[in-house]
Amino acid sequence: MIKAIAIDDEPMPLNILQRYAQDTDQIELVKTFTSTQAARNFLTENKIDLLFLDINMPAQSGLDFFKSLSDSYMVIFTTAHAEYAVDGFNLNAIDYLLKPYSLDRFKQAITKAGEFYQFRKGNNTNEIFVKADYGITKIPVEEIMLIEAYTDYLKIHRTDKKMVITRMTMNNITKLLPNNFVRVHRSYLIPISKVSQWSSREIILGEHKIPIGKTYHKEVQELLKKTIV
Repeated sequence: MIKAIAIDDEPMPLNILQRYAQDTDQIELVKTFTSTQAARNFLTENKIDLLFLDINMPAQSGLDFFKSLSDSYMVIFTTAHAEYAVDGFNLNAIDYLLKPYSLDRFKQAITKAGEFYQFRKGNNTNEIFVKADYGITKIPVEEIMLIEAYTDYLKIHRTDKKMVITRMTMNNITKLLPNNFVRVHRSYLIPISKVSQWSSREIILGEHKIPIGKTYHKEVQELLKKTIV
């Protein structure tokens, strides 16, 4: 069962959400919060899969709060303001509930969360699932040439020269990948097995030349030396 929490600065929407959650057997609404700080403290001590998150809150917006989290959570944004929908989906939200929403609309969002949860739960180290192009894309790990980070999204370069663009952080995608994927620069994550050549300053993977960041230099060089037969 999906374990969820809800965060909203107004008690009434939380009460409605609690009532709706009792009508579905797919989720367990573990706790509700009226402040992001209280929710953050709870998340550090408890394993949660899904967040119901109001966007327009006084101390910190739901969008900023979600961006600040280090772990990878599913999120369903809830708000009375339709103009925030694009921002929510840009963060790879499972869904966006516009208040006031019906029980049927709530269940529709929960079904989406359940589908994504099963994808992720059934995942293994041979493949990863990411949200891209308004759907879920499966990528065999052996087909990943490198991962490149931009401000708020990642480019996953494949060995067939195709690319997958997803709204994720480097920290979150690293948790999905096996140990042979190594951060060599703040903007690059690579599979060591695909390195064809390297120097003290850069790494070559196929047609790609990747700089080695100062922060990662020592660890990367030691790992690369271990690959020499």
